[in-house]
Amino acid sequence: MAQVLILGTRKGTLVLKREGGAFKPMRASHSGIPVPYACVDPRTGTLWATLDHGHWGSKLQRSENGGESWEELTPPAYPEDEELADGTAATLKYLWVLGPGGAGEPKRLYLGTEPGGLFVSDDGGESWELNRGLWEHPSRKQWFGGGRDNPGIHSILVDPRDHRRVLVGISCAGVFETADGGATWKPANRGCTADFLPDPTSEVGQDPHFVAGCASAPDVLWQQNHCGIFRSTDGAKNWTKVSQAGGPAHFGFAVAVDAKNPETAWVVPAQADEVRIAVGGALCVCRSDDGGKSWQAFRKGLPQEQAYDVTFRHALDVSGDALAFGTTTGNVYVSFDRGASWTCLGNNFPPVYSVRFGEL
Repeated sequence: MAQVLILGTRKGTLVLKREGGAFKPMRASHSGIPVPYACVDPRTGTLWATLDHGHWGSKLQRSENGGESWEELTPPAYPEDEELADGTAATLKYLWVLGPGGAGEPKRLYLGTEPGGLFVSDDGGESWELNRGLWEHPSRKQWFGGGRDNPGIHSILVDPRDHRRVLVGISCAGVFETADGGATWKPANRGCTADFLPDPTSEVGQDPHFVAGCASAPDVLWQQNHCGIFRSTDGAKNWTKVSQAGGPAHFGFAVAVDAKNPETAWVVPAQADEVRIAVGGALCVCRSDDGGKSWQAFRKGLPQEQAYDVTFRHALDVSGDALAFGTTTGNVYVSFDRGASWTCLGNNFPPVYSVRFGEL
């Protein structure tokens, strides 16, 4: 087994293999096809990719041999009688993210989709069923789209202590939680603010860009939100804004959390709202080691002039002391010292949608 980086890009799936202190190209798949999300299921070693064919719709593929060959599976479909809103049929628009189930359910998988449906498979992706508990939540028809036309589920967190407890991040609705395996759901957004709403503290209508948790302390959660960075220490019961006052660590899309230290997290800031480029034209990665009380910006190895890079919500990841991120301008960077310094893996990648560490 070797550590790899899996890139989902505008022009295919790319796998880079770690060789000493560098990552080298290993394999390219799905040439020319947008890949919103690609990852390795750590329970099985299966490589997954969601595809966005545009005219031909969303597709789902898996590989059992590290990307040498791929098998196309039937993607989830909304039941014919389901409506996005009154008189508007619900149809699959986008496969945002794939998440594995808990350690005790080896064949369970989750798919977060646009327009806001969570699909579940208990046979390793052979078939999918719409989770009715979330789809039929009384607030669901109030959800709305952010950067896309419809709401989308982009974050899926399964509690390692109890796989029946799952949290999802929805744009634009907020964080929702189930404690009974998906039968019932409740919003979990107290303390978050959506400055663009008539009621910024509304329970539903918050806009998390990505939600991540600490593997060793599952009650500690971080979210990069449209309106700042928020953190919870009580399992999403309450959130506290931890943005950097007067500094770059505020708006962005991606957040990564140290697996062993719940006080440590990283973000890649951007200038909001309609601008969405690197802050001040200088690319940096910010790290907090004290639960968001303070932030440090790291710039060594990153461009500090005329940088237009933005890092999407799934395009930053951490594994031990190693971090990697990709940008909309086709740049990919890696750090082996917890983000203090960075090495460019290449400037000519396609626009990067997702970056995930894995073992193959």
